Parts: sequence; C-alpha cells; structure tokens
Amino acid sequence: MTGIALEICVDDAAGIRAAAAGGADRIELCAALALGGLTPSAGLMELAAASPLPAMAMIRPRAGDFVWSRDELTAMRAEIAAARSAGLAGIVIGASHHDGRLHAEMLADLIRAAEGMEVTLHRAIDLAPDPVEAMRLAADLGIRRVLSSGGAATALAGIERLAQMADAAPLVSVMPGGGVSEANAALFATQLPLREIHASASVNAPSPDLPQVAEFGFQPPGARMTSAARIRALRAALDAIG
Repeated sequence: MTGIALEICVDDAAGIRAAAAGGADRIELCAALALGGLTPSAGLMELAAASPLPAMAMIRPRAGDFVWSRDELTAMRAEIAAARSAGLAGIVIGASHHDGRLHAEMLADLIRAAEGMEVTLHRAIDLAPDPVEAMRLAADLGIRRVLSSGGAATALAGIERLAQMADAAPLVSVMPGGGVSEANAALFATQLPLREIHASASVNAPSPDLPQVAEFGFQPPGARMTSAARIRALRAALDAIG
C-alpha cells in the first residue's frame, strides 16, 4: 500500500463488503456504531477475518465513558483473545481515569493481552485534558496509531489540537476521525503529517419493509449504512493529495 491509508469503520456484514468494494485499506470492526462502536460479535469477527482487508476489532464492552471496572477489564481481555482467535490484525482500545487522563496501567494490561497484534488508541484520548501528555504516554506504551477528533465534535474542528498531538509524538500516527469525508479530507494534509484517515462513509439506511421493525425499536431512528460509493469518493480524494 502506498499513499494515505483509508480506514473505514463498519458494524455489519454489508459494511465489510462495502469497505472492500469501495477501496478501503483497512476496517475498524465494531458493533453499534451509533454508540461510537462496541466490541463486535464472534461471528462478525470471523466474517471480517475472511475479508481481503485487515481488520482492527474495537474492544469496548459498553457505551459511555472509558473508566473500566476490574470486571470490565477481564471481559476486554477475553474479547482480545476472541479477536486473536478469529485471526484479526489488531485491536482498538482506550482506558481513562475519571478526569479523562489516560489510564496507563489498564492500557498496558490490554496491550500485553494483545501481544503480536496491532494496537490503535481510540478516541478516549479526546477526553484527555493534556493532549501532549497523552500522546507521549501512548508513545511510551508502544502505541503507534491514535484515532482522534482533536478533542472536538469533528476532526476538522479539532485540527489544531491534532497538529499539536502529531508534533508531540512524531513516531505515532495521528489518524483523524470524526466527520471526515471526501469534501474535507485534503484539509488534514495541510496541517498534519497525514499517513492515514478514518471515516464511516455512511448514508441513511432505507426504511424497513415492515413498519413494526421501526415501531418496536429494532431499527433506531437515523440508522446509517456503509456506502461503497462514498468510500470510492473518499479514496479518490486521498489519492489526489500530493
């Protein structure tokens, strides 16, 4: 692979297929993207392992913050073992203290559990009060990729903090994520040493055939689905940079 790598987050079998068809380089495999991504099922991990794209499994046992109990840490180790058993390329993790600082001990524990696999630090870093301290900690832990919106609602709004983060740890790839699209992708290359970028490339999902599916809450309002066409457009925008 050459140029800027494109990672697409997906949470179902159709998304895995769309990422490959659209020209993504890697997938972030999740459940429940509407909640920011949770740990995918064992079955979805097996499907992703059979895809031509390397897959990074989100390891997040519940929605909410990233302040984990000891029981949740035990569950996350088991989820990492499942990702390894499925043959996935790596994992996506994060752990915080109550004040948003990264929890070095828990992160080190999870990294040990994932020995030999790739590790991405997810947007837990966006809650950190000191991004420079957080990036240096990530580097000290051996993490080489950080997904971030720069502590803002979107990566474009947080681009100045993203640049500060990249300067703080040059060996760590800062991967913008959050509102990234074919329309704004080129802007990140003007501010960052852009090696890779993260997006959902999604569109509105069609209404279910049976109205009861929505009425009973089986499909939430505003449901989204991965679009191969949007991935192709984003891939073309990245290929046009430099």
